[in-house]
Amino acid sequence: MSDTPNDHPGVVIFPPLLLVICVAGGALAHALCPYRLPLGPWARWAGGALGLAALILALWGQRTMKAAGTNVRPSLPALAIAAGGPFAFTRNPLYLALILLFTGIGLALRSPAFLAALAPLALVLHFGVVRREERYLEAKFGDLYRGYKARVRRWL
Repeated sequence: MSDTPNDHPGVVIFPPLLLVICVAGGALAHALCPYRLPLGPWARWAGGALGLAALILALWGQRTMKAAGTNVRPSLPALAIAAGGPFAFTRNPLYLALILLFTGIGLALRSPAFLAALAPLALVLHFGVVRREERYLEAKFGDLYRGYKARVRRWL
């Protein structure tokens, strides 16, 4: 693939927008069903720690992609394979960070209704974003990406 206007993975939604939509849906679900899980105060701390870890992972992943000389936004062409930093442990640290952040919010709220929105978030990320990016990167970078894919797990 060349760097043409169609040189991008064609994800179904901008991942941060997906997070915002799922947070709004989770908040609405929580408002309609405000039941809270019977967890102690540790849940707020654990949720906050998970959220903080997610933000650190996302920033680390963005910096690693920029240092590798590639675009962070999935609507732009991939210019290189980022294989260092968090990409040495997971092929999708930015998307993993979205899932961790969402989970941290739900845990802090102790809301099963909010956490139920994690399923659509994870499914759309997996099938509408990650799988499309993988096909695109394999077509664009061939054996280089296939080798990276063989060494590093998709999620954890």
